[in-house]
Amino acid sequence: MTRVSFIKIKKPEKARHLCELADEFFGEGQKVLITVMDENQAVTLDRFMWTWRKGSFLPHAYHNGAVDCSSEAVTIVTEEKNPNGANVLVMGKPCSLAFIRQFEEVVDFAEVHEPQRAAEARRRFLRYREEGFEPHMRE
Repeated sequence: MTRVSFIKIKKPEKARHLCELADEFFGEGQKVLITVMDENQAVTLDRFMWTWRKGSFLPHAYHNGAVDCSSEAVTIVTEEKNPNGANVLVMGKPCSLAFIRQFEEVVDFAEVHEPQRAAEARRRFLRYREEGFEPHMRE
């Protein structure tokens, strides 16, 4: 069964959280897929991953259709595709339940710094529960 967890974000720093999670899971030897809203966010995150922490290296690629990402440890996508065969999904944007079920572990975000996004996260949390997942807050 897919494990779903949420991370509470109190400031608009999602890119940093995406990098930290990718680095954590990569360090555990897992392949990671990160979803983002659009090409602008994908390119921005791709660039940020090269500089987000001094001295670190996080192998990654943005799957834009022009690059084979099948062997990449971390792949950034804008659509619900899993080109690197990842077992971990980090949702920079919400995904469908059918897509989520393809992964062993899924991380979602509760962006409490913005009331509308916080309400949307609460609705997703409840929906996951209704669909048989056991979502929990991640430390």
